[in-house]
Amino acid sequence: MRTRSEPESGRRETGPGDTGPGDTALRDSDLRETGPGDPRLDAIMKERRRLINLAYRLLGSLAEAEDAVQETYTRWFAMSRRRQDAVESPGAWLTTVASRICLDMLGSARARRESYVGEWIPEPLPEHTQGAATADPADRVTLDESVNMAFLVVLESMTPAERVAFILHDVFRYPFAEIAEITGRTPGACRQLASSARQRVRAERASATPAAEQAGIVREFKQAWEAKDIEALVGLLDPDATLIADSGGLAAAILHPVEGGPQVAQAHVDIARAAPHLTFTERTVNGQPGLIAQHDGVTVTVYAFQLADHRITRIWAVRNPDKLRAWTLAPDPPVRYR
Repeated sequence: MRTRSEPESGRRETGPGDTGPGDTALRDSDLRETGPGDPRLDAIMKERRRLINLAYRLLGSLAEAEDAVQETYTRWFAMSRRRQDAVESPGAWLTTVASRICLDMLGSARARRESYVGEWIPEPLPEHTQGAATADPADRVTLDESVNMAFLVVLESMTPAERVAFILHDVFRYPFAEIAEITGRTPGACRQLASSARQRVRAERASATPAAEQAGIVREFKQAWEAKDIEALVGLLDPDATLIADSGGLAAAILHPVEGGPQVAQAHVDIARAAPHLTFTERTVNGQPGLIAQHDGVTVTVYAFQLADHRITRIWAVRNPDKLRAWTLAPDPPVRYR
């Protein structure tokens, strides 16, 4: 888990997101006063990577995380220089604003996902070295256990307030007093929210599988899939395995989960027969061994896996092209696990 890197937030003259007359747009004078090489600007911009990491875990979408962080900086630079100087801890101010923006976005996202075509899966992330879209270090998400696909899927079952309280406290180590300021609840209520979220995570967490073993099982699955060997596929799948696909209605995909090891195996054999032009490659997906399917060198599906007791229990197949932008121009580095 990551720990807090910014100073404790103190009392400030203006609240996060507060603006007054004439403060709604970035002034030319502010740009002149805060230009390249300004240490205050450098300090503010260095917060970007931490904010992206926070927002992705809160939203499950890199594109939405970038939007939330952009809006956070827009609100900062919309303030006059005097009001910026009145903020005792800019890092804490940015975190508070970004968290509140994400909280609002989570509320509206729930309504949007009710009309989403098919299942909704968090946006998969490539390894840092794998995609041109992650070339800027400020936009990289740290790939630890708090971004593996299974963890993110559990986060989707939480209420917006639970998710914010849990991520801020258990992942980023924020005290409940500061979380209370962000969520507009009492510290005690935030503690309860985080506790409830923690119980969800524990209930869904599978026993850890060493990365090398997981990579070996995913490799065997790939080979059996390419060979259309249904018996080998069934042997690698848990009897209660589930396949979930996300296309958003923008690509052909199953709309409802496929349940049962034999059924999941048959679904993959059917895919291999229907799309013989696809090539499968082992890749790191959200920090864990996974697969990608490509057509003419373009990634059309990203597969993430969950394992328990040496078998695959869940497969998430992301086909929505809007969620694959980070993979489109990605090269194929070797995948090594020890």
